[in-house]
Amino acid sequence: MADLNRRTILSGALAGLAGATLASPAQALSMPTAQGGIDWPRFLAGSDLIWRRVPQTWYEGPFLGNGFLGSGIYAEPGRNAIRFNVQHTQVQDHRPEFGSLFGLARLPIGYFTLEPVGTITALDWRLDLWNAELRGTLTTSKGSLSLRAVVHSVRSLLIVEVTPSEGERAFNWVFHPAKAVSPRTDPVFGREPPAGYTANPPAQLHTSGDVKLSVQPLHAGGEHVTAWREVTRGSVRTLYTSVAWSHPTKTAVAQAQRAVRAVVPLSSFVRDHQAWWHTFYQRSFLSISDSRLQSFYWIQLYKVASAARRDAPVMATCGPWLESTPWPATWWNLNVQLEYWLIHGSNHLELDAVTYALDKFRQNLRDQVAAPYRADSYGIPRTTDMTLLNGAGTGTSGYAVGIPGKTSPTPEVGNLTWALHNVWLSYRHTMDPRILNDVLFPLLRGAINYYLHFLTRGSDGKLHLPFTFSPEYGENAPDCTYDLSLIRWGCATLLATAPDDALAGRWRDVLATLTPYPVDANGYMIGAGVPFAKSHRHYSHLLQVYPLYEITWEQPENRALIEKSLNHWISFEGALQGYSFTGAASISAQMLRGDKAAFYLGELLRRFVQPNTMYKESGPVIETPLSAAQSVHDMLCQSWGDVIRVFPAVPWPDVAIQNFRTQGAFLLSASRTSGQTRWLRVLSEAGARCVIRHDIAGAIAVRNAQGRDLPYRHISPDTIEIALPRGSEAVIHPAADRPDFTISPVPTTPSAPWGLP
Repeated sequence: MADLNRRTILSGALAGLAGATLASPAQALSMPTAQGGIDWPRFLAGSDLIWRRVPQTWYEGPFLGNGFLGSGIYAEPGRNAIRFNVQHTQVQDHRPEFGSLFGLARLPIGYFTLEPVGTITALDWRLDLWNAELRGTLTTSKGSLSLRAVVHSVRSLLIVEVTPSEGERAFNWVFHPAKAVSPRTDPVFGREPPAGYTANPPAQLHTSGDVKLSVQPLHAGGEHVTAWREVTRGSVRTLYTSVAWSHPTKTAVAQAQRAVRAVVPLSSFVRDHQAWWHTFYQRSFLSISDSRLQSFYWIQLYKVASAARRDAPVMATCGPWLESTPWPATWWNLNVQLEYWLIHGSNHLELDAVTYALDKFRQNLRDQVAAPYRADSYGIPRTTDMTLLNGAGTGTSGYAVGIPGKTSPTPEVGNLTWALHNVWLSYRHTMDPRILNDVLFPLLRGAINYYLHFLTRGSDGKLHLPFTFSPEYGENAPDCTYDLSLIRWGCATLLATAPDDALAGRWRDVLATLTPYPVDANGYMIGAGVPFAKSHRHYSHLLQVYPLYEITWEQPENRALIEKSLNHWISFEGALQGYSFTGAASISAQMLRGDKAAFYLGELLRRFVQPNTMYKESGPVIETPLSAAQSVHDMLCQSWGDVIRVFPAVPWPDVAIQNFRTQGAFLLSASRTSGQTRWLRVLSEAGARCVIRHDIAGAIAVRNAQGRDLPYRHISPDTIEIALPRGSEAVIHPAADRPDFTISPVPTTPSAPWGLP
């Protein structure tokens, strides 16, 4: 386990590295900054989604969003019209007595239909990633409609500008309010609502001057309101739409009206919107030889920035693009964790809603633990609303284990600890002590305290767990591998963080005496007496391998067990889903098998990913494509265990990365050409210990930004430690080479764009 407090700043003379092997003197090298060479608009245009056919479903159409307001766009079923959905991540019900999936569920708002005069005959659209806007033409039997649509990057505004031809001047916009009821009640899903649960009252349509309003009252008090206003300038008609939510007060009408009335010329709105997105993209860069996967990756960055903001609700299963779904809540037993992994390497911690929400709503984490344990414990149920409440599950949703008569049928205990691993990743990638001291440590201490209430000493002298539940396997087990791995990670992290804490002795005892993971001839088991014996989409029983990196490929004694466990799990086809393949790809990347990791990602794209890169499991869900972007990260760079591994599992001949964020708060840039790493550059933001594993053959040069040699020492033939104080940077390259440090897109073979080209 990495020392979480280690902020070693080594002196320029490597005073702390006794016996270091110093690099030989070399000629000074002038080293330009690793930038330039990227024509951003042109590069990202290669990943734009294209439509030459009318999208028919959520899984085919364009999508726009800003973490709060979202719009998915596709044909209105059975009609000659185009639907622009209007949904908002804060719009939910507030009746906890009916639970998170009904009484606290996300609520649908409604949609606009763009209704042309003539019959739709053709469509030509482009989702411009660089500018985060949809542009194109809808052709009809009466003419054409040229449109431009954005959800503003920071304002609650959907803006659609339409320029009609003469024959289409009379096109129409119509708003259709949705029934304010949990999407889980859709008969197609076969889920009966709780007794007494009813839909909210119908929406009320009003007009206030030139603003139209759909006001949705709620049984529990409060409201959500959709306001829209159309402005005509010459032949151009622009629709401005906003959504506001308030509970328990009724203030949303005024908020929504202000948003659509305080409009300025569209050019000013778009300028601000584009500036946000341009800054967002340029925080990091990644280019690989596989053009299809490269495009997919950049679409996921667009998607996560459309779906997440630090202060927005933690992403529910379909982000801001709510559709008919059995999953109208936030899921904490895998979905949340996978949704946010890519923000770390891509250098987008501004999207970290997990750390923000766990901190802000920590009292709910305490209140939902069974009463006897609330004094010192925290926990989170499997599903919650945006305030981390489960509602009817309070006190019983996996947290009453061990209380006679109160045991949950599926006591899923580890989800908060796993979510806190995401917080730990945010700390490690920034080394921000506020994350460590204010959020991670107190919450993790409480999450592990909860486990400590149930660990008991067996006749073998080992600590054991009672029956708990490995997410979705369908069978409870004692000594559940899922929980054992999280307990070990949690105790080790707490000890590394606060070795003198009053509970440190207990954490050490747990690490010393916790029962080993149950293992059989096929590898890791679900738990004691429960083998992995059927197809199962989750890799919950493999968390100690990934993402916790407690059991690793770098431990030769564990290689056979890792390989056996991975192969056995992924061999059961029936229940495998998309994220099964992203997990297999990331574990393969840890095993240094880039070709195998690429194979699993290829299977994901071929078998599961939809035309617009969305994903489906009974209903819309978004975690799997986002986690595939993290699998790409794991192939390009891994930084667990205080070592930055550059290009550990790369199957592509050409790769370029810039400002890839690693644990220890380093920014890594590197170039690989024709299968050879030409150079890598690392900038230290925090002065943490800098250990780099590279694949450069032969003698290397290690130099600072001015081209002067830096002292370093070899830990192994391919691993070096560099004295790199806070704010300093180093470049590593073959000693005999004088590389060009400019980052540029790598050559790719063209592939069909995403969308419906």
